[in-house]
Amino acid sequence: MRREEFYREARDDLDGPLHGLSVLDVTKVWSGPLATSLLADMGADVIRVELPYGRDGEVPPEIPGTGLSWFRETVNRNKRSVGLDLRQPAGREAFLRLVRDADLVVENYKPGTLDEWGVGYSDCRKVRPDIVFVSITGWGQYGPDIDRPAYDPVVQAASGWMALNGDPAGRPVRAPTFLADELAGLHAAVGALAALAHRDRTGEGQHVDVAMLDSLLASSCGLLTLAATGAPPVRWGNQTDFAVPSNVYPCLDGEVYLSVALDKHWRALAETMGRPELARAPGYGRGAQRRQNRVEVDALVAQWCGSRTVDEVMAAFRAAHLVAERVRTLSEVAADPQVSARDMLQPTVLHNGTVAPLTGPAVKFSRTPTRIRRGAPAAGADSRDVLQEAVPQPDGA
Repeated sequence: MRREEFYREARDDLDGPLHGLSVLDVTKVWSGPLATSLLADMGADVIRVELPYGRDGEVPPEIPGTGLSWFRETVNRNKRSVGLDLRQPAGREAFLRLVRDADLVVENYKPGTLDEWGVGYSDCRKVRPDIVFVSITGWGQYGPDIDRPAYDPVVQAASGWMALNGDPAGRPVRAPTFLADELAGLHAAVGALAALAHRDRTGEGQHVDVAMLDSLLASSCGLLTLAATGAPPVRWGNQTDFAVPSNVYPCLDGEVYLSVALDKHWRALAETMGRPELARAPGYGRGAQRRQNRVEVDALVAQWCGSRTVDEVMAAFRAAHLVAERVRTLSEVAADPQVSARDMLQPTVLHNGTVAPLTGPAVKFSRTPTRIRRGAPAAGADSRDVLQEAVPQPDGA
């Protein structure tokens, strides 16, 4: 399918499938801003509520040539910003006026913080009874650990995820991305949309509780169940417990990753390596046999790859329809024509007039296309417009 065929019925009068949805973003760091950036990318009007002239998210390094932080620019695009100090009466009153016209509030402060400020769920539902209120925290809104602080690597450690990551003979290793934050943000966005769908059917708003710990555990491929039933998983590094061979293999000028999940793939690999006698040989022909013979199988593939360039290995693998790829750097990925064709890097004018290639939305919609419409606003940049839109209403309205 060509791009123009996929988008042949696309509308140009909407910002995305969530056009018309009003979201108040009371978040900081990554998990909360990520959740609301997903909604903003899909067309929602996301109003970021932050301290006037704040510097939240301005984490180094800067995007070269812009003077602006990659952190803030990545997860606050497509939003508007209003400067309010929710700890002060005036800020609280202005915020609750905004809630009257909002569909959704997303926050990721420590449990009870917004309640102390007078802008928690119970306060918001007094002015908007059907409000959907999403809270993202490290440990959730209830349970014995809710008062513990949480940062992404801390939750990775506490979840058991870090213990499974890294070389089998090495130390535990954190994910290079904010994995707990990312997953919590994704679950928060999905939870928000589910709660909004329920409200559409019943008229009922609700409080949506998303914990970073829960999000990591829910995305652990069922390994928590194994651990709870007496079969704790072990650290495999680049290998897996169920597919052999499955590993990163050095070549003369780089590395490739190969995974053989099916016996027919092993037969194709044996032919490719010039060892057709191993296709159905005892100890090799079946997956269970290869798992028992893991060291020898891995050594055969490593030896074959080690005498060839990455291009030679990949050409042979692709000819045999094997599941394999070269191990690339992100700089190489950024120059990939496939990444360009999918609009995963979109040149965006930032609030100071500079331009940066921001990472684009992952989900594509044929009828309501999404795009990065604007860069992240400076803190409070849209305060006048946003607050003018929130016209005070008489008591009881």
